[in-house]
Amino acid sequence: MYSKNVMVVNPTGLHARPAATLATEAAKFASKIEVRNASKDGDFKDAKSMIAIITLGITQNDEVELRAEGDDEVAAVDALVALIEGGFGE
Repeated sequence: MYSKNVMVVNPTGLHARPAATLATEAAKFASKIEVRNASKDGDFKDAKSMIAIITLGITQNDEVELRAEGDDEVAAVDALVALIEGGFGE
């Protein structure tokens, strides 16, 4: 298992569009990928589900923990961290 924490930088947090982008990117990987709102001690949710991501209530400056397990776990987590650090292009 591989995990990393990242701070959400975009002003609107993980609303519908960035949640969909994150889920779409996560779906490209074979590994099981989960995400949680570490700032609010939230439970892990399926990072491949836009609805699950939205239910985490992630806002700007929240710390998000991503973890993955599988053959491409490092690539998966690193790609999603880069996406979040880049603010989803917002």
